[in-house]
Amino acid sequence: MESEHRVSTLELFFDLVFVFTITQLTVLLADDLSLRGAGQVVLIFTVLFWMYGGYAHLTNQVPPDRTVRRVLLMLAMGAFMVCALAVPTAFGAGGVAFGLGYLLVVLVHGALFTQAHGRGVLWFALPNVLCALAVTAAGFFDGLPAWGLWMLALLLQFVTPMVVQRVTASGTATEPEVPEQTVGDQLGGMNAAHLVERHGLLLIIVFGESVIAIGIGVGSLPLSPGIAGGAFLALTVASAMWWMYFVRDEGRAEEVFAQTPPARRFKLAMVAYYYAFLPVLLGIAVFAAGVKKTIGHLGEHLHTGPAVALAGGVALYLAGNLVFRAVLGIGPARYRATALVLALATVPVGTSWTGAGQLVALSVVLVGAVVAEGGRSPAAQARGTDAGAVTGS
Repeated sequence: MESEHRVSTLELFFDLVFVFTITQLTVLLADDLSLRGAGQVVLIFTVLFWMYGGYAHLTNQVPPDRTVRRVLLMLAMGAFMVCALAVPTAFGAGGVAFGLGYLLVVLVHGALFTQAHGRGVLWFALPNVLCALAVTAAGFFDGLPAWGLWMLALLLQFVTPMVVQRVTASGTATEPEVPEQTVGDQLGGMNAAHLVERHGLLLIIVFGESVIAIGIGVGSLPLSPGIAGGAFLALTVASAMWWMYFVRDEGRAEEVFAQTPPARRFKLAMVAYYYAFLPVLLGIAVFAAGVKKTIGHLGEHLHTGPAVALAGGVALYLAGNLVFRAVLGIGPARYRATALVLALATVPVGTSWTGAGQLVALSVVLVGAVVAEGGRSPAAQARGTDAGAVTGS
């Protein structure tokens, strides 16, 4: 049985700093609701979230319970802060600053992992350094060369896990008596409860940022009944998305990871908490950008950008959540898949009618999906079934 491994307050502090990058991405997207702006947001966030996942796996296996580890983790927080501050101009004047901050993030991560696991971590630390160097080099260029270097960084990140697994397989086949753990053992021996809790805390902080976006969108506008109603509707959408994960999915995800052999957890975590979580977190950020552009224009026809951001953010969240559930084998999927299609169908409501009308439609779609799945959590339903069996009812 696994020992209890809780998320530390320093890890939560780290997550608060990291989420500032998502706040900045929301600002970037709200200022440029175009395909170009959306592409920049996707590239920047995908690159950043790769290293967030790296730190989540790091502290899962190397808890910050020593002074040196705590100081290094705080140094990484400062580096993420530099990245966050440079996000709005990462494809312009702030590109080099962003790249250098990201390089420091990577170097600290490699140093901490090497401290605990030795030279084997170089198989993924070196590609991470190359990725950071590509991002830094992109800061010296404009246009297609900059985009090409960012895409190169993205390619390195997606190839790295496959290289690590291939090296691990060949290493165990040719060197059966190596005294150190293989890279796969190091990455696979993660604590299930800590992994799920850490990403759940990240998600709740990101939801908090979507609430802040409501306040930023209101700004200095007088608090009229319409503004209050719009804020309530936006919070309803966010609350329904919260319900879907925290009431319906989180506990079941922990059960699946706990039942998965340790050697297979890394691959499962990569798909569930990186690839699937990317659209989940991006979806919340995109929805928040749409709220910021809509909340002051609730009674008006929306431009295409804000209407697509509202609906597309919800659809992205649901798409990622559906992949997450499919990977972990938890369901059902039909209600959320239907909600995804209906969410996208609300775009004409915003562009042809009003922003308030689109928020009402999104609220109805998501609350309807939650109700259709059943209002009680699976754990509560199981307890009710057990109680009924005991009483004979």
